[in-house]
Amino acid sequence: MARRIGVRASTGLIAFCLGSRYTAQQFSIYTREFNSMKVQANTIRPGNVIENEGRRWIVINYDLITPGKGNAFIAVEMRDVTTGTKTNARFRTADTVERLMTDSRECQFLFADGDNLTFMDNETFDQFMVPTELVGEPAVFLQEGMTVVVTLVEGSAIGVEMPKSVTLEIVEADPVVKGQTASSSYKPAVLENGVRVMVPPHIATGTRVVVSPSDRTYMERAKD
Repeated sequence: MARRIGVRASTGLIAFCLGSRYTAQQFSIYTREFNSMKVQANTIRPGNVIENEGRRWIVINYDLITPGKGNAFIAVEMRDVTTGTKTNARFRTADTVERLMTDSRECQFLFADGDNLTFMDNETFDQFMVPTELVGEPAVFLQEGMTVVVTLVEGSAIGVEMPKSVTLEIVEADPVVKGQTASSSYKPAVLENGVRVMVPPHIATGTRVVVSPSDRTYMERAKD
């Protein structure tokens, strides 16, 4: 579960360090210790953010492998927080890794500007931008005022969690054929954001539907 380390805790640490007249180097060490912790490699899980070989990685998959001969090891698939490149790493079960603390914030989507998306923190009202590629393909489902969860590490966004479903209107679909039921074969349709989806044959143009942003699948007819 993500931990809230946020601005208030960091501000308190800054005040403590400045009041005690710590040097910039000492302050950097203290803040680093505050925002990370050493853990055994066999405790890391998908979604964790770790530091390895001077780079920060999001853990995607984790497997404990016990070969017929030799010691067990951990195979980890991870993605670079900065570049998005993926790699695979191996750790011994007794190895230690640096796990970074994450901060999950509820934010409101404001607008898109070129390759960037602007959000507002619902608690502090601070506005910030993240690259569209951080959200990936589901970014096309963002709507003004939509609430998402942004994950940050030391103030930098590393991920955006979209809602499980969104409601949109069908703007183009084949005509409804009398006698067709929901159990018949699905047909292509176009949502108001331009995304093509497969919907039941009884869904007509102008109908509002609920869609999953993660895989663009039809879920149900909207009840509003």
